[in-house]
Amino acid sequence: MKMMISTILTLTLLVSYSTCQAVDWADFRGPSGNPVHDGTLPLDWDSKDGKNVSWKASLPGRGVSSPIAVSDLVVVTASAGAKQQKLFVVAFDQLSGKQRWRRSFWATGRTYTHPTSSNAAPTPVSDGEYIYAFYSSNDLVCLDLQGNLMWYRGLAHDYPKAGNDIGMASSPAIAGDVVVVQIENQGDSFASGIDRLSGEELWRLPRDPRANWSSPVAYREMDGTYTVLLQSPSGLNAVDAKTGNQRWTKQLACGNITSPLKIGDAIYFGSGGTTKLKLNDKGTTPEVVWSENRLSANAASPIVDGDALYILSGSIIKSANNKTGELNWQVRLKGRFWATPILSNGHLYFFNQDGMVQIVKVGERGEVVAEFEVGEAVLGTPAAVGNALYFRSDNHLWKISQP
Repeated sequence: MKMMISTILTLTLLVSYSTCQAVDWADFRGPSGNPVHDGTLPLDWDSKDGKNVSWKASLPGRGVSSPIAVSDLVVVTASAGAKQQKLFVVAFDQLSGKQRWRRSFWATGRTYTHPTSSNAAPTPVSDGEYIYAFYSSNDLVCLDLQGNLMWYRGLAHDYPKAGNDIGMASSPAIAGDVVVVQIENQGDSFASGIDRLSGEELWRLPRDPRANWSSPVAYREMDGTYTVLLQSPSGLNAVDAKTGNQRWTKQLACGNITSPLKIGDAIYFGSGGTTKLKLNDKGTTPEVVWSENRLSANAASPIVDGDALYILSGSIIKSANNKTGELNWQVRLKGRFWATPILSNGHLYFFNQDGMVQIVKVGERGEVVAEFEVGEAVLGTPAAVGNALYFRSDNHLWKISQP
């Protein structure tokens, strides 16, 4: 009887433990590239008196990349030095904010960026086993979760004309066993598939030689293979992740900052405002469901939740019906925005570039329910795990949660 009770208690604790484990936020814009979070985040905090600020950790350099959360770590990149030539990957304990490890490297490519940006502009990505950190200098680093170096690729060393005068910002994506990078610029413009274990280049696809900051988006097909979406000013392309071979293309004028979003059999991307595609059988060109020029976006990528589509157009947040593209409501915000907002518990969290937080309650209409200052510039999209929000400002990484 005692053994049975002990077994039941053990199983109960295991079930309780497993259900409390938060889903990793290990990609740019969160799982599946759609920053919708299931937890409950604080609706206000105070950076001065510490209200709802669990911890605040100093960073070794600047960056506009987003933090990611994997296992029990929060990982962020930074760059420092007179020419931003020193690259950092830093991991913090999610619970305590204590630095677990820090690794530094020297850039091999062009490090100059616009003053508002940084060499640490692309957001790292993790498959739960390794962390892949990418930089504007086109250096790609693979580390394990303990910070051990697995491999290092100086892609600008291989392709020295890759880069532009205001910096690169496209974040890598993981497609099965392939890490995909999109390096599009006025010089050596290409996309590349890198073996995630060895760092060897599997394919290289020449791309339109124009500046582009969109990030690749990967998804799994029904047959288990992976497709990668590559958005550029000349159109939206779908390629096989293993080979780089084209599966289909949609030749439409597209934005060069926002990234596409795939939800189910639909793709939302910046073209003619916002365009929605419906996927057909693999290898065939998808159909246009609708295109709405009133849903134009500047830097923030789209968010979909249920029947609602959210687009940040300049300083105006717009809610539309994602089935028809029809506008539901719009609310004007304050400031200029680079970060994509996240949606949690019926609220959109916005960070403008001056560090003002604005929280909008969504529903039949939008309403600003909170405004407050961080005190430092914020350009990266936040991450959320459990009931905690993580974001990086100019000099710090923050964890926001209720006690």
